[in-house]
Amino acid sequence: MRIMLSLAGLLVVLAIIAFTVKKQVNSLAPPSSPPASASADNDAATTPITSPPQQRVQQVQDDVQRALDQGAARAASEAQ
Repeated sequence: MRIMLSLAGLLVVLAIIAFTVKKQVNSLAPPSSPPASASADNDAATTPITSPPQQRVQQVQDDVQRALDQGAARAASEAQ
């Protein structure tokens, strides 16, 4: 009797783990369709992934340079 209850408990635990793993794997899958509200501005978060790689690289470089400039300006203003 004790063995039967142990096996039943083990099956319940395995079912819970399998369900959790299935949900996690499904959440990692990419969305089936691109976002419908992608705007045409230069913000990296709203640029569609279908843009050419050179354009994406240039956009990232511009964003990094802008962030560095903002950090330098903030550091200069705090130093004064």
